[in-house]
Amino acid sequence: QVQLVESGGGLVQAGDSLRLSCAASGRTFRMYAMGWFRQAPGKERDFVAGISGSGGSTYYADSVKGRFTCSRDNAKNSVFLQMNSLKPEDTAVYYCAAGSRYDAPEKYNCWGQGTQVTVSS
Repeated sequence: QVQLVESGGGLVQAGDSLRLSCAASGRTFRMYAMGWFRQAPGKERDFVAGISGSGGSTYYADSVKGRFTCSRDNAKNSVFLQMNSLKPEDTAVYYCAAGSRYDAPEKYNCWGQGTQVTVSS
C-alpha cells in the first residue's frame, strides 16, 4: 500500500492562491488514481478532486471547479492541488488519497495525515 505525505498548507487571504503537494512512496504510484479530500470543523470529509493514473483525466467537485487544478508527476511520485481564488469556505484540513478510480470518491482507501488550509476574509 502506498504511503502519502501532504505539504503546502497555510494561512492565506481570500482571493489568494496556494499549492498543495503530496509525496507518495512505492514504485507502483502510476497504478493509483489519486485524489484530494477536505474536512472542515464539524463537517464530514468531502471529495475535492481526482486524477487518473496517467494524469490524463481529472474530476472535480462543483464547489472547486474552475478554481482548483489537480495534477501529478509520476516520475516524482507526486500529486498536486493548485488552488486559486480561495474563499473562506475553502478552509479545511486537506487530505491526499489513493484509490482505484479517480472519479469515484468511495473508491479511495489510503490517506495521508492532512494539511491545514485556512483562508481569512
